Amino acid sequence: MIQDPRIRKFAQLLAHYSIYAKKGESIGIEGPETTSLLIQDLYEELLRAGAYPIVRMTPTGLTERFFKYAQPHHFDSLPKFEMDYAKAMDGTIRIMGSSNTRALSATDPTRMARFAKARRPVRRIMLAKKWALTLFPTEAYAQDADMSFSDFADFVFRANLLHLDDPVKGWQEEERRQKKLIAKLRNADEVRIVGPDTDLKMSVKGRTFIPSVATYNVPSGEIFTGPVETSAEGYIRYDFPVCEGGREIDGIRLVFKKGKVVEASATKNQDYLLKMLDMDPGARRLGELGIGTNYDIQRFIKNILFDEKIGGTIHLALGESYEETGGKNKSGLHWDMIKDLRQDGALYVDGKLFQKNGKFV
Repeated sequence: MIQDPRIRKFAQLLAHYSIYAKKGESIGIEGPETTSLLIQDLYEELLRAGAYPIVRMTPTGLTERFFKYAQPHHFDSLPKFEMDYAKAMDGTIRIMGSSNTRALSATDPTRMARFAKARRPVRRIMLAKKWALTLFPTEAYAQDADMSFSDFADFVFRANLLHLDDPVKGWQEEERRQKKLIAKLRNADEVRIVGPDTDLKMSVKGRTFIPSVATYNVPSGEIFTGPVETSAEGYIRYDFPVCEGGREIDGIRLVFKKGKVVEASATKNQDYLLKMLDMDPGARRLGELGIGTNYDIQRFIKNILFDEKIGGTIHLALGESYEETGGKNKSGLHWDMIKDLRQDGALYVDGKLFQKNGKFV
């Protein structure tokens, strides 16, 4: 990508708003070499904020080589440096920039599950601090989205409100809208999701809904919480594939009893789904309920960072909860799965209609 003035605005948003870097803080920047244009501007903006930027840039193909050639101990433990790094950083910014989204499609899912489980202690430390996750446009992502690279770049920048003169002001306005929705959910108990081949209930009693406005996920546009771990009852069929580990797991249907997945099937890559569900005891329970609020994102692009924000959808994550919601589920897994409520879908809160056909009532 040639230097685009929106990249500088992107870096400013990440450094001064998303991660709100302060003088003397150590802020980690992680991303592949395809994200170098953003990393360079971000490095400069963090210096302007007085922070110490620590860059970890991954060459293309390194992750693929790891899963191909690593020995057994590499999947079950981490070097001391990883824990030291997590403890030393005041915040981290991770930038996705895949040049081949199918690079890991032949990787043994058992290895991936073991590695995710080994990383859990480091992940929990990082999630307890400031963090931001974002995506930089690449040809591979554009191909997944069935878009030209130019159109996809416009899509990404617009989703981050970088087309506005003041993106921060735009996200602050979005936060006010989200807080109005959250006010309606205060003291809520039962949430029911209804749609084609879907009737699923869960409790959110005592849990906190959090607004998402470009301070963790960038872009944002959702409100989310952690369901009571033993409460999910019913069944759900997801409308979009889960794109993970170089694979598409499509046609996912889950049945819950007492909060646990007791039946699971998929029309594509079912074996991979089942292996992820058996990663650990928490992988079969819900860690998150999210409600998409970004009506500027209306198309599915096979990337969960954007897809879960689609206005008129909900997503449920199997696995790890976010502690700030009051969620208690522990797992090395956190898999978001999307249900589209824009056609014949509804969301009820304590028996009252909250959303119909993707529109809030």
